Amino acid sequence: MTDLEALVALNLLPKIGPVRVRRLLEYFGTPAAILGAPKDKLVRVDGIGEETGSILHRWQDHADPVAEIAESKQRGISIVTQQDPDYPSPLLEAYDPPLLLYVWGKVEDRDRHAIGIVGSRRATPYGRNVTKKLSFQLAGAGFTIVSGLARGIDTTAHEGALAAQGRTIAVIGSGLAKLYPPENLGLAEKIADGNGAVVSEFPLQTPPDRQTFPMRNRIVAAWSKAVLVTECPSRSGSLITANLASEYGKTIYAVPGSIDSPMSMGCHELIRDGATLIFDGGQILDDLGGLQFTPAGKPAAAPAADLPPLSEEEAKVFAMVGHDDQPVDRIIDASGLPAPVVTATLMKLEMKRLVRCLPGFRYSLRS
Repeated sequence: MTDLEALVALNLLPKIGPVRVRRLLEYFGTPAAILGAPKDKLVRVDGIGEETGSILHRWQDHADPVAEIAESKQRGISIVTQQDPDYPSPLLEAYDPPLLLYVWGKVEDRDRHAIGIVGSRRATPYGRNVTKKLSFQLAGAGFTIVSGLARGIDTTAHEGALAAQGRTIAVIGSGLAKLYPPENLGLAEKIADGNGAVVSEFPLQTPPDRQTFPMRNRIVAAWSKAVLVTECPSRSGSLITANLASEYGKTIYAVPGSIDSPMSMGCHELIRDGATLIFDGGQILDDLGGLQFTPAGKPAAAPAADLPPLSEEEAKVFAMVGHDDQPVDRIIDASGLPAPVVTATLMKLEMKRLVRCLPGFRYSLRS
């Protein structure tokens, strides 16, 4: 049995979980050794009682890892373990990182520069508009947007990132073969088709339930550099995500709403308790620091080596902007691009914290 097969088998077993598996690995050394251990040795491990020991000893009654791996390949889904280079490094800092991840699409190293955006499933038009604006701004500036593919705010967060031609990660609370909600299958396909990934720690055929969603929330919290709550009531799973992120030492941002709106009460409570009030993506970028991008065709500095190059138009306009103030007309003439293209591109470069706009429609590079 390979290590992958053994890990998949352990992940398929009920009532085990990543914390118990970690203890088992510390005791037995390898995943295969766990599955081959006698029951009397299994129950010696801290947290492994008679019931769990019996499940592990008779694991073949509960799991068929070969069939699970074969179905994953058939569906075009990768299984990534903690030992794989593609495993998201921020998750390894969590107390209970997922034993493995099912990945539809591709997780890239640059996705560690992530911001979680969460909120209510019953989003108002205000909440959706704010979320799309902020997600668009942050994804356009190079951050990967992490959310849960749920109805409402999550859906809008992913859509905003896609509209900015940025990256987004959807962490779902079910198996990938039981994608929930089903009406978001089209959105999931767009994400997986070169714009990010849909991921789950649950076996393929796992349906969603009340336990899987809080487990999903801890992944969003651990993966993200910061978590932004754009709209939610007082009792909301989004507050669970924010609290988990706070325990991980992440910054929490919240968007205010009307004091009469029950759909913003959760955000107001977060702000009262110390979350940073946000109404524009630029505030988060100033707080966290902009990402460094490299114009296409130029050598990358070390901090930027893992980040995507600028588009051809962005690189061309960026090259025309110097440290001295440049009037926009001069940039247009020097680039040879149409004026509307240049002005739109300058806005993108400004959001990426590469240039700054000065009075009189003049631009310069950020120092």
